[in-house]
Amino acid sequence: MLQYFARRLLYLVGVLFVVSVITFFIMHQVPGGPFSREKQLSPTALENLNAKYHLDDPLYKQYFDYMVDLMIPTITTEKTTFSVTDNYLVNIDLPGGDYTALRWINFGPSYRSPTRSVNDIMREQLPVSAELGIYSLIIAMTIGIPLGTIAALRKNTMYDYFSMGAAILGVSVPVIILGPLMKYILAVELGWLPTQGWGDMDQALMPSFALGFAQSALLARLTRASLLQVLNEDYIRTANAKGLRPRYVVVVHALKNALIPVATVLGPLFAALITGTFVTERVFGIPGMGSYFVTSIQNQDYSVIMGTTLVFAFFIVMANFVVDLTYAWLDPRIRLN
Repeated sequence: MLQYFARRLLYLVGVLFVVSVITFFIMHQVPGGPFSREKQLSPTALENLNAKYHLDDPLYKQYFDYMVDLMIPTITTEKTTFSVTDNYLVNIDLPGGDYTALRWINFGPSYRSPTRSVNDIMREQLPVSAELGIYSLIIAMTIGIPLGTIAALRKNTMYDYFSMGAAILGVSVPVIILGPLMKYILAVELGWLPTQGWGDMDQALMPSFALGFAQSALLARLTRASLLQVLNEDYIRTANAKGLRPRYVVVVHALKNALIPVATVLGPLFAALITGTFVTERVFGIPGMGSYFVTSIQNQDYSVIMGTTLVFAFFIVMANFVVDLTYAWLDPRIRLN
């Protein structure tokens, strides 16, 4: 087990390193830069801005300096003042003085928002997207897995047709259609829920359901297909022949193995949901991370591109790590070593 954790940790570091290298050098190959605007800056102003943020250094030096600020912890002994270029995500007070602190993870400043750093964006927007993603995933699992299970156990019956019909509806109707439709009916016509915003539970109901229902369709179809295959296995027929209760056979023997493909999908799905969904956040006016994934590329805001990409990659790798651990619980034949 210890060797497995060590291998996965090295894999995590290796993946993030490769992602950082590819992202950093590709985004610098795009014509223009973070200070490119419709009204062009004067050559002197552009030169001063590039010098201020060290964008006139060679690319390899920019990358090295960025990764040092991001990965290497520093210990400060003096009182620090706010600076967008010297803003760390982790700040831990240490014994040895009033201002002694461990500071770690600096994603750098946002070139398009001079008063904010990427860490400010992470602190304010990422928890909102994570909360929305968790609610949506809970709804998706609550709807999708039971629907798929019922459809498989009642194959070619009205229950199967209803479950798969709901799944097809979820796949066919995207959030950009379902969201405004729910807003019109539930908020405008009936007045039950607010149209937009975030902070209260009633504001989270519509966006969470709109986003979660689309994902529940995927989980329902995958659960049905996987469970149908497992129900035809020899050990399921043996369990039924031994006189075990049908519910026990389904829950303990069949469903655990059938959920292995579902767990595989849940890993990247979880990472994608909690790091921000652009359409849902725009439709419901949610101040999350989703818009930054898109606008940072449009604005060529290098530090925001790097920060959002690395955070997304980190959650993807960690989610897959949890999925690998779940495999061993779902199927004891799978060994981590």
